[in-house]
Amino acid sequence: MRRPWGGYARAVPSFRVILGIGALRPGVHPPTVLPVIAEAVAEVATVEASSVELVAGEPRVVIRFTADDPAHAVRIAEEADATAGAVAHVLSRRVMRRVGGRWVGVA
Repeated sequence: MRRPWGGYARAVPSFRVILGIGALRPGVHPPTVLPVIAEAVAEVATVEASSVELVAGEPRVVIRFTADDPAHAVRIAEEADATAGAVAHVLSRRVMRRVGGRWVGVA
């Protein structure tokens, strides 16, 4: 619930989905992967940030977003996973929640 002066009545939890990305589908260009997934999440949540990381030789797409609760965040992550699966082989998926100054696993 947004207050008239611009603040929120309560803090909105921040989550991130981390998708390990394998081989791209035929015809998919690497620079399009991140925007496609971020746009899919933006249709159902507020996207705070998106990036690509390379960890131990594995490319990972990271989308940070807001959700009402962990169950809602998992549903959003499932949507991101399904969208990613249309452009690349998804090797892994993790959902994390921001708690204080650290990220803790949700699913």
